[in-house]
Amino acid sequence: MKLPLFAAAWLAAAALCSAPLRAAEPASPRQRDRMDLNWRFHAGDILQPGASAVERSIIAEWKMRPVAQGIDADPAHMAATALDSSGAEWSTARTGDDIFHGRIGFAWMRAPLPALPAGTTPQSAVLRFDSVDDACTIYLNGQRLLVHTGWSDAFDVALAPAWRSDGPNVLAVLVENTDGGGGITGPVAYSKQTQPTMTSGPAAERFDDRTWAKVDVPHDYVVGAAFDPATDPNHGFKPMGIGWYRKQFALPASDRGKRLLLEFDGIYRDSQVWLNGHFLGRHQSGYTSFAYDITDAARPGSVNTIAVRADASRPEGWWYEGGGIYRHVYLTHTSLVHVAHWGTFFSSSLPEPGADGRADAATVTGRITLQNEGSAPAECRVTSRLLDSNGHEAGTLEARATVSAGGSAEVPASAQVANPQLWSLETPRLYRAITSITVDGKLVDRVETTFGIRTIRFDANLGFFLNGKSVKIKGTCNHQDMAGIGIAMPDRVLNFRIRKLKEMASNGYRCSHNPPAVELLDECDRQGMLVMDENRKLGDSSEILGQVTTLVLRDRNHPSIMMWSMCNEEGLQGTEVGGKMFAAMKQTVLGLDTTRPISCAMNGGWGKGITLVEDLQGCNYGEGGYDAFHAQFPNLPMYGSETASTVTSRGEFGDDATRGYVTELHSTDHSWKPIAEKPFMAGSFVWTGFDYRGEPSPYRWPCVNSHFGIMDTCGFPKENWWYYQAWWGEKPMVHVPQWTRTGQEGKPLTVRVFSNCDEVELFVNGASQGRKPMERNGHLDWQVTYAPGALEAKGYRGGQAIVTDRSETAGAATQITFTPDATRLVADREDVGIVAVELRDAKGRIVPTAANDVVFTLTGPGKIVGVGNGDPSSHEADKTSHRSAFHGRCMVIVQTTDRTGTITLTATSPGLSPARLTLQSARASALTVSR
Repeated sequence: MKLPLFAAAWLAAAALCSAPLRAAEPASPRQRDRMDLNWRFHAGDILQPGASAVERSIIAEWKMRPVAQGIDADPAHMAATALDSSGAEWSTARTGDDIFHGRIGFAWMRAPLPALPAGTTPQSAVLRFDSVDDACTIYLNGQRLLVHTGWSDAFDVALAPAWRSDGPNVLAVLVENTDGGGGITGPVAYSKQTQPTMTSGPAAERFDDRTWAKVDVPHDYVVGAAFDPATDPNHGFKPMGIGWYRKQFALPASDRGKRLLLEFDGIYRDSQVWLNGHFLGRHQSGYTSFAYDITDAARPGSVNTIAVRADASRPEGWWYEGGGIYRHVYLTHTSLVHVAHWGTFFSSSLPEPGADGRADAATVTGRITLQNEGSAPAECRVTSRLLDSNGHEAGTLEARATVSAGGSAEVPASAQVANPQLWSLETPRLYRAITSITVDGKLVDRVETTFGIRTIRFDANLGFFLNGKSVKIKGTCNHQDMAGIGIAMPDRVLNFRIRKLKEMASNGYRCSHNPPAVELLDECDRQGMLVMDENRKLGDSSEILGQVTTLVLRDRNHPSIMMWSMCNEEGLQGTEVGGKMFAAMKQTVLGLDTTRPISCAMNGGWGKGITLVEDLQGCNYGEGGYDAFHAQFPNLPMYGSETASTVTSRGEFGDDATRGYVTELHSTDHSWKPIAEKPFMAGSFVWTGFDYRGEPSPYRWPCVNSHFGIMDTCGFPKENWWYYQAWWGEKPMVHVPQWTRTGQEGKPLTVRVFSNCDEVELFVNGASQGRKPMERNGHLDWQVTYAPGALEAKGYRGGQAIVTDRSETAGAATQITFTPDATRLVADREDVGIVAVELRDAKGRIVPTAANDVVFTLTGPGKIVGVGNGDPSSHEADKTSHRSAFHGRCMVIVQTTDRTGTITLTATSPGLSPARLTLQSARASALTVSR
C-alpha cells in the first residue's frame, strides 16, 4: 500500500532516529523503559478526610485590612504597614475565608507566629503556605521575605532572615486579588520535610485495587466527565478533582547495584508519589517534568508498586487543564557511574552563512554532566560520536574527568564539524551525539542526544535571521488539548497538529503558557518549526527558579527552540519588583544555556520592569504602539508574542449569542499587517492555532471552549486558515467559502475571498461580480445576492489567471466518507489514527448543513478513544462511540492495542450510505519505527 506523503515522512524520520549504530558495539548498560501501560485508576480521593484548613493551620485567625490603591513603592512605608495594628479598620478573618468577595485589589493579613516546633532551629525554619489566591508579598517583623506570584499553589518561605529568637514574630501578608474571590485560602504551617512510609490506604503496597479501572497513560481523568454549567467556565465547565493511580511492575534481580530513576514528563497537578509504600516526593506544577531516584525504595528481583495521587482541584491557568498522568512515564536503569538526568547539552557555533547559504565549519561543544553514585572516585573517559542526518560520522568529542565518590562533574569537550548540515525550516536536518562513558576500559553508560546545527539572530531593525536568512516568524500560540482526548495527547496527535500548522504555512509555535510535552518539541525539530518555549509564571522563589531550571535542562538540545519565554502577562511585569524577579530567572537560564535570547509575553508595562532586563520585547497585542516603542528602544528587538485573538466558529456566517456561535467574517488583517509591514518586528504568534477547551469567549454557556483558533478543536480549518496560508505561504492560491446557504435565497450576502494574487475575479453561477486588486496582507469582500449553484474565484498575476477555486451548493447528505491521517499504525497501545468524517451528497460534495449523528463501530485490534466535531457549544461526550456532525464534519480517534492485524472502522447514520475504513496495525520493527 502506498503511504500518504506525511505518513511516509513520519515513518522515515522515525526510522532515521532508530538507525543502528555499529553492529560490533556492545549493548549499553543504560536501559530506559516506558511505564505507560497497565495502570489502575480511581476517580476521587479515598484517604480519610483530614482536618479542616483551620485545624491544620498554625494560624486560625488573622487581622485583615483592605487596601484600596495597591502596593506602595516605599519599602519603609510597607514595613511599617506590615507591623501596624492600630485603627478600627482591622477586622477579623480566618484561614480559608474569601476576604475579597469579588473585589479587585489588595488586603493586608497579619498574625503572630507561634513558637517553632521542637527540634527546629531558626536557621532551618520554613513556613509553608498551602494556598494563597492570587499573588502575595510575605513580611516577617516588617522585613520583606518573598513575593509569590500565581495562585492556589503551595510555596515555602525561609524565616531565618527576620526571625527573632526572643519573639514576638509577626507575620504580615499583602494579598493581591485580580479576579473572583481571594485570601489565604489554605493552611499555613511549619514545613515538614519528610513523610513516613504509607502502611494503609492506596499508597500502601497491599492495598486492594482490583475494583479500580484499568488504564494506560497518557490519561486525562477530567475529559470524560459530563459538562456542568455550575462549574468553572474557564476550565470548560468540566468538574475537576483528585485521582489515584497504581501500577505494579517487576524488577529483575540484575538491577541490584544499579541506580533507578522514575521519570514523569507531566502530571496535572500537585502530585504525590510513593513506591512500595515509601513516600518519594511531592511535585506541584502540572506542566514541568520531574524524576525520583527510587534505588533505595525499589526491590530488584520482586514486584514493586507505584502509587500516585494527582490533585487537579485547583487551577494553574485559566483554560482547560485536565487532570492525571497525562504524559509519558519512564524507568531508567543505569550503572553507579552514569550521565546525569538531562545531563547532556550539545551546542554549536559557526559564522553566520552568507547569502548563498553555504556554512563554514562549525564547532560543536558538548557539556556532559557525570554522576558517581559509587563509594570510590571514578576515572572516566567521555567520548561523543557525532552522526549527521544520514548516519555518517561527522566528528568526535573526547575528554577525561575524575568524579569523586557521591559527586558529580560537568565535562566539556568540543570538535570541528566540516560542511555542517544546517537545521532549517525547509530542511530540518538533525545530528545525533552518541555519548559513551568508560571506567577502566569498561563501558558503564551510553546516551543518545539529538541536536541541530544552525545560527539564530534577532536584529532590532531587521527582525529574525535563521542561518543568515531573514525569516518572518509566522507563529501560533497553542494550549495542549484536543477534541476527544483532552490533554492526554498521544505522540501521533502531536505530529498531526504540527503538520496541520505547517500546511497553513506557519513556521512558529508558542507553548502557551507552559512547557510542552517533549514529543511536541521532537516534532518541531523533525518538521521544521520554530519554538517559543515558555515557563509557567514569573517569580524568584526557589520553586519557580527550579521550574526554570527544569525547562532549560530538559529542552536545551532542541534546535527548534529559538527563545526562552519566562512568563506571560504577569501583574508585576512593568514594575521594579517584576524586573528583579525576571533578572533572577534570566540568570538561572544563562547558567545553563547562553545560546538563545530570553524574553516574555507582556500585555502592559512596556518600557519598564521586565523590558529593562529581557533580550527581546514580546508584545501581546497593542499593535498601535509598535512604532513608538521602537523609537524609544531602538536597540531592543521586538516581536508579537500574542496577536489577533480573532473569534470565529467554523461554518457560521452570522453571530448567534443564544447558541454561542460567532461569524466567520471576523477579520484578522489588523494584527498581521503591522507585523508584516514593519521590518523591525521579527514576527508574531497568533492567538491561537487551534480552538481549546475552556476560556469561552465572547459567550459563556452553552459555549464550552474558545473561538480563537484558526482551526477548531479537531483541526478542521476555519475561513481564516486560508488568510494565513495566502500571506504566510508562497504558493499562489485563492479561496472561496462554501456556497450552501439554505434559507438565504435572494438575500444579500458578504462573500470573503482570500488570495495572494494581484487581482481576483468572483463569479456567481458564471456571472462575473467584478475583478478587484488584492491589497497585500488583506482580503476581498463582495456583496452578492445568494442563489444556489456555483461560487468561483480566479486569481490573476501579470494579467493572467493562474489559480481557481470553486464551491458548489450541496444537495442532501447521502453518504459518509472517511479521511484518515494515516492508515498504518504501530501495535503498541499508544499509536492512534485520526480519522476525519465527512457527510457528502450524491456528487461527493461536503454538506455544510448536515448535523446527522454518526455511529462508529470497530473490529480488530483497536479501540475508539475519542470523538469530536469542533462545535464550541456541543455538550456531547468525548469518550463514546458516536458523534453528531457539525457543518458536515466530525472526527473519531482510533487507538491500537498490542496485537497486530487489521482494524476495521465503520460509520453509520440513518438514511446515509455507511463508510468503511481499514487500518493496519503492525509491530514497530515491521514499520521500521522505534517508539
